[in-house]
Amino acid sequence: MPQFNLSSYEEDRVAALHSYQILDTDEEKDFDALAALASAICQIPIALITFIDKKRQWFKAHHGTEFTENVRDLSFCTHAIASSDEITIIPDPLADERFSNNPLVTGPTKISFYAGVPLINEDGFALGTLCVLHNEPHTLSETQTEALKTLARQVVDKIELRRKVLSLQLANQELLNSNIVIQKFAAMAAHDIKNPLSSILLTSQALKIRHEKMQDEGCIRLVDLNIASTKNLLGMVEQMLEYSKKPELLIARKEEFVLNDVLKKIITMLTVPDNIKIILPAETNLLKVSLIAFEQIMLNLLSNAVRYNNKEQGLIRITFGEDKEYYHLEVADNGMGIAEQYHEKIFANSFTLKITDRYNAKGTGIGLSTVRDLVNALKGHIYVRSAPGEGATFIFKLGK
Repeated sequence: MPQFNLSSYEEDRVAALHSYQILDTDEEKDFDALAALASAICQIPIALITFIDKKRQWFKAHHGTEFTENVRDLSFCTHAIASSDEITIIPDPLADERFSNNPLVTGPTKISFYAGVPLINEDGFALGTLCVLHNEPHTLSETQTEALKTLARQVVDKIELRRKVLSLQLANQELLNSNIVIQKFAAMAAHDIKNPLSSILLTSQALKIRHEKMQDEGCIRLVDLNIASTKNLLGMVEQMLEYSKKPELLIARKEEFVLNDVLKKIITMLTVPDNIKIILPAETNLLKVSLIAFEQIMLNLLSNAVRYNNKEQGLIRITFGEDKEYYHLEVADNGMGIAEQYHEKIFANSFTLKITDRYNAKGTGIGLSTVRDLVNALKGHIYVRSAPGEGATFIFKLGK
């Protein structure tokens, strides 16, 4: 059987077909009714609504046959979508060199007549056909031909409407997810404000005691810590105010930054005991993602790594890698660890482990849930590898 000529935009055509998310969906009355109407108007027993992928022809509606798909290479419709004609009619397949050896013609089905109208979408791609087939010689009148074309346009209208509905549903879900993320983000950010506030309070108290005794160089260092924490707090509040007015900016606004510079800034916002060492990635790495979202992710992970470390010599190690599609990061500690049965639950809303941190404080249950939401919003994925007493490693990737 001679090979048909595929159009130069075949890859784009298949991509367009997949955008409708119609392949392998359940039968629908509207499509079945159009196929039955085509059969009745043309007085032909078999009528199909087909969509053609890379290797197969799938039937959305199949009136007069139980088959639901066919190999593309044997398909009459493949030739119909490759043609520039409004309708392709094969009155005698045995006399056509393209089909004379086709098993659908020479085999038990003995197809003796075919007529198919390409289903051309808004962008000009032929996605499949509305076609009729007969195992006996047949002809179509001009009225029947025009009716078949009209029905094909009805099919196209239905799949276009279907895609628009799917698009609206997706947009609505994304908006809903965005609102949930923003709400959680605001709650977590407000919670995280306690860290720099605590630092300000502690350093202020120490500064007061020292100043009452005598002035020394240590006071200058405490003042610097106070100023740094205050600036970080003010910056966070300003960002929260800005994102509260335009929530979509949380994810949409990407900034290029040096990883270690941001990590050092985040560490200054934490109260890190002298017995805990934080090791940063060795190289200077540039990232381009939502900075505020990244800061909230790392602030929460590092805060937990500090809070739940019960070792005499605590160690937190941050590693970084990247490929063409993702940034890969790990935050590993040698702290309390997490039992395997909780590895997924800790990312759930309002779930807290029945443990207290080094400050005898209970968690809010919003941190890791929001971290996962933020990572997902940045086209990434996060999970934990841990065991009780052996520390925890949070592994995540962010889409570029």
